[in-house]
Amino acid sequence: MATLPTILVIDDEVRSQESLRRTLEEDFTVRTASSAKEGREIMERETVQVVLCDQRMPEMTGVEFLKEVRERWPDTVRIIISGYTETQDIIAGVNEAGIYQYVMKPWHPESLLLTVRAAAQLYDLQQQTQNMDLELRTAEPVLRRRVETKREKLRDYFEFSRITRAAASPLNAVVDMASRVAGCDIAVHIAGESGTGKELLGRAIHYSSPRSGRAFVIENCGAMSDQLLESELFGHKRGSFTGAFEDRIGLFEQADGGTIFLDEIGDTSSAFQVKLLRVLQEGEIRPVGSSRSRKVDVRVLSATNRDLEEEVQRGRFRADLYYRLTQFVLPVPPLRERKMDIPLIAFDLLNSAAQSMGKDVAGFSPESLDCLTRYHWPGNVRELQNEILRALMLSEAAHIGAHLFSARVLRATPEDEATDMQVLSGINGSLKERMETLEARVLRETLIRLRWNKTKAAAELGLSRVGLRSKLSRYGLEKKTE
Repeated sequence: MATLPTILVIDDEVRSQESLRRTLEEDFTVRTASSAKEGREIMERETVQVVLCDQRMPEMTGVEFLKEVRERWPDTVRIIISGYTETQDIIAGVNEAGIYQYVMKPWHPESLLLTVRAAAQLYDLQQQTQNMDLELRTAEPVLRRRVETKREKLRDYFEFSRITRAAASPLNAVVDMASRVAGCDIAVHIAGESGTGKELLGRAIHYSSPRSGRAFVIENCGAMSDQLLESELFGHKRGSFTGAFEDRIGLFEQADGGTIFLDEIGDTSSAFQVKLLRVLQEGEIRPVGSSRSRKVDVRVLSATNRDLEEEVQRGRFRADLYYRLTQFVLPVPPLRERKMDIPLIAFDLLNSAAQSMGKDVAGFSPESLDCLTRYHWPGNVRELQNEILRALMLSEAAHIGAHLFSARVLRATPEDEATDMQVLSGINGSLKERMETLEARVLRETLIRLRWNKTKAAAELGLSRVGLRSKLSRYGLEKKTE
């Protein structure tokens, strides 16, 4: 069983100590102290990951104690708790004491717990980084080369090699352009339908750029209100709106020196677009409820499934923001335009899903791959993933059979890109020829779904076995060898 991180709570009020202990004890090993002296003694005899210290103490202030902690135990993450409305002393000592976060009383239990969890994760990350640096400094040359190779492989995992595609895929040209622009510190807009892998391409750009050593953060701009989106991106001050229990650092500030990926940017309101434009123009953000701006150095990648040029022409998207975001545009083709990629993507998705579900699956039957390739996938890779997950859950064989797919996938033909309401109008020829084409599709879908059991198919379709065989012969429908 893993050892819980140790949290030290220093507060001269016993009731406050107990309240903090109850909030944290399920996730952490909690040590308490009533003074800086007791806290110092605890830290001298055991490793403490995070210190929560009250600002008002009889011997010294919390900031003064945390300055000492920074000097003697620099790895320990430091959090200050203040019950005063005046925070000037704390703000002045934040840099000198290296305070990770300060929390105002009365604190909210869930919010405080999230803050301490993040602090404990930061401690672990610091230790991992230090261990790797120590290994690199002290290892023999051969070991050092092995570590560098491992790092290079990890870097490759986040680069363009992650993007599955065939040798003749039209996505290759997009990836080639992305790899060229990755090293240029300019804004890139990725355009394409939902589910085409725009976020994956954005990650590859970041991890192939000079900013790869810093943070990469993502925000879906179409999933929240303006106020919440501003808070997420720019941060907020405690009390600036209902539910703002403490100060929050926004994603732009978290990504300082790195990259932010703004997904569904086309869904934002005109009011928010004005605020985002100012950030891009000035290179600074202003947290909600704050009167002070903060400089940030962030590369912006954006994406949307909308046609932004058309949105600009219709007056729904600001032209000045459009030109800020689209210094370089990468159009990602939909899955129906790169059918040669479907088998490769399907195998990757199947292997990943099988591993997570603990199922032993060898792959797809030839018939099932044929069905996947025929279908036009309006939901792109996301829809393909859902179809494979469904089939995997239902499968009891070594290979995924076509009968496990949805009826819409089984009815598809190579040229079929029509919706259900457009099927008949999308078939050429006389009325008789159109009806025969439609009949052949129904026969094929029924036989695959029933695993080529002709007795069941005939019964379902209201045909005799002789009549069914006649139609199969007429349409050249025979089961492919597995």
